[in-house]
Amino acid sequence: MKLKLNIVGLLAMGVLASPAFFTSCSEDAMDKVNENVNKPNDVQAKFILTDVITRTAFYNTGGDFNTYLSVYVEHEVGTDNQLWNAERREREPQSASTFNNTWGNMYTALKDARMVIEKCSPGGPQEGNNTTLGMGQVMAAYNLALLTDMFGDVPYAEGFKPLEIRNPKLDKQEELYKQVNAYLDAAIENLPKGDAHATGSVGGQDLLYSGNAQNWLKFAYGLKARYGMRLVAKSTDKSAALRAVIANVDKSFKDASEQAAFDQYAGSNRNPFFDFQWSRRALMASKSLVDKMIENSDPRLNRVFITQKYVQLADLANKGESYTKVAPNGNPIQDKNTYNLSIFGFAQSAQTQLLSYHEILFLKAEAMQRLGDGSAAVESVLKTAVVAAVANAEKSINASLNSALVKGATKGVGIVEKSDKITATAAENYFDTKVKALFAANPLKVIANQKYIAFFGASGESTEMYNDIRRWKANGENLVELKNPGKFPLRLPYGNDDTTTNPNVQAAYGDGAYVYTENVWWAGGTR
Repeated sequence: MKLKLNIVGLLAMGVLASPAFFTSCSEDAMDKVNENVNKPNDVQAKFILTDVITRTAFYNTGGDFNTYLSVYVEHEVGTDNQLWNAERREREPQSASTFNNTWGNMYTALKDARMVIEKCSPGGPQEGNNTTLGMGQVMAAYNLALLTDMFGDVPYAEGFKPLEIRNPKLDKQEELYKQVNAYLDAAIENLPKGDAHATGSVGGQDLLYSGNAQNWLKFAYGLKARYGMRLVAKSTDKSAALRAVIANVDKSFKDASEQAAFDQYAGSNRNPFFDFQWSRRALMASKSLVDKMIENSDPRLNRVFITQKYVQLADLANKGESYTKVAPNGNPIQDKNTYNLSIFGFAQSAQTQLLSYHEILFLKAEAMQRLGDGSAAVESVLKTAVVAAVANAEKSINASLNSALVKGATKGVGIVEKSDKITATAAENYFDTKVKALFAANPLKVIANQKYIAFFGASGESTEMYNDIRRWKANGENLVELKNPGKFPLRLPYGNDDTTTNPNVQAAYGDGAYVYTENVWWAGGTR
């Protein structure tokens, strides 16, 4: 029998002090002194899926992408260090180091999602666990779409064979989107089939839905709607593509309880947007966003901005003193203490939305409006979207008001609440008395701007708003007016882990200046 050694225990017993110990041990045992006997050689797919979901939510959706893109889309204004550079369009938007960590995390998430797929596919050790297979396919589709949305053409087909291919070539975005849809189509087929092996069933390891295959199926259909809208401009039959968006939304979430929300933050596990702002305090209230909310008479205006002393603002609508302390877009002072703040930067436990209920409703409203389906029908969908969005904002506001760290930092006071919670009834009244008239005058712009305001928050949705703004710009539509006079980044730069090692990525990156001149394929570019 081979001996497994616990060095700490042997030291405690004084055994290693004896020369006889070494002469009595077999050579084979000594070879294993530094071996971690608790490290598994193989892991079930369900455990890998947990890591994929967590990495996707914390690092990929809610992490650096969302932080920087909140500045690009003017949900926030960067006023310190790297975010100030991003605000002023200096260095960071084209530097290969800016998104390098997320670049690596994207590939790790994809590698692990592909591992789940491999394990549960025919011939794999967990063949027959079709529901888990479908979950892996949804997460592979999600991360691959996010990767190519941000960077355009990227290594994929050759990107997971490091021993065989040292310098993988870049795949075209058009081909990558075919793979995204292939993953989702396969997931839609596999999710309802169940798992054949009870011990491998995902259950509580699924941090989104606790193994609920029906909700995963709705998630997959919702992603089909999101990506379908992304590709409408590339479709030969745009009406059919828009109808498909609506059909997929109708198969997706029926209410907010079914949305793909990562709601696992508590204690030391903090919402990533909070985590950044709490440690860096580099994001301040955006003037262009405040102006849009004033223009829309938005009731969230009195709820979502606070002073440097953590007091909710109440006079923004009248452009009072607090209005003078919102940060100008494009050229703010580099300072952490000059301007008012967004309350969402203090939402310690706010959920990260991989795909929200309000998003799919905004997609449906836009598709219906573009098809000319009738103002009453579109208005009904838009109203439901706005009410759901307000409810999501209130969840994050509540997370800010109840943040243990904020309360601790202010000697138990926390954020001083100076406005009433916006109830569903109040949100409906807001739509009926304010939004409805604006919608009648300019429906597509109101849909876009209500979605824009809805995606402002701690839920990681600035990332998807960046995609929408680029999509609308590609259509020649200035639906959401941005005020930063600097150049708008059309894409993100590749990570320097590959710009310094892979000649194919280096050639595509150059000096990084292309981020201001070259659209991604689905936005009218070539790569």
